Amino acid sequence: MTVDYAGEGSATAASRGWKLRLVRRDEALLALVFLPPALLLFTVFVALPILEAAQYSFFNWNGFGAPEKFVGLQNYVRLFTHGAFHTALANNGLIILASLLIQMPLALLVATMLADREPLTDTFRLIFFLPYVLAEVTAGLIWRFIYDGDYGVVAAMTGWLGLDPVYVLADRNFAIYAILLVIVWKYFGLHMILFIAGLQQIDRSLYEAARIDGAGGWTLFRTITLPLLAPTIRLSIFFSVVGALQLFDVIMPMTAGGPSDSTHTIVTYLYNFGIIRTRFGFGSAVGVVLFLICVIFAFGYKRTVMRND
Repeated sequence: MTVDYAGEGSATAASRGWKLRLVRRDEALLALVFLPPALLLFTVFVALPILEAAQYSFFNWNGFGAPEKFVGLQNYVRLFTHGAFHTALANNGLIILASLLIQMPLALLVATMLADREPLTDTFRLIFFLPYVLAEVTAGLIWRFIYDGDYGVVAAMTGWLGLDPVYVLADRNFAIYAILLVIVWKYFGLHMILFIAGLQQIDRSLYEAARIDGAGGWTLFRTITLPLLAPTIRLSIFFSVVGALQLFDVIMPMTAGGPSDSTHTIVTYLYNFGIIRTRFGFGSAVGVVLFLICVIFAFGYKRTVMRND
């Protein structure tokens, strides 16, 4: 009696091919069902507004009626030669630096202390995460009162010390740094939670084995924690940069870009010089520049830093 192994193998291969065709057919059906609505929503709410903003940026348009006064690249020339826009770019850079050099290392430090299940760790996690849950406008109003030189916490402190009133948000040399403190406080909790989630995915046996070999705390952090937490750190950096480029809600209730346009970001600049002054063509040019900056960073960061994530 002989067994036809070749025939059995052919039947198995045919069965696998049939199952693969069924899977591909199901995937095609799912794509046909869900892709058109997604493409429609993306086209209506993302692609078309971007194209319209690009079109309006070549016009001197006040938002009423159809844009008719074509000015070419004049809006872009005015934008890149405006000192307030240079200040807004510099402020966005400061916010990014504060996020990367102060906020994230501090969040990582606290995350390493709160990653393990210990008494009161959940309470401390909640305390540190609460500022992120708080609405941006509410946080801005709270800190505006804190910084108030007449009635706020700063006023009370200067009064106790017998000093003259200090108006932090009215000083163009210090207002942006006061805002940086608020930003670090506000978004610190998000990165802490991300790092805690990443730390909890690391196998504890790696630390135990390293301690048996005589590794100390810094060696454990440098050789185990940082390499295994690298994907989470890269994701956190991405969120920090994109969020800094789009920052708006915290600044408006605190300074609205003042004093003397010293605390503008790109978005608050767009709002003040485009929307409030009904210069929608100019505002569209600012929006196009911001869009290009975000897209270039996002795709460049994904293709280089996060290419293996």
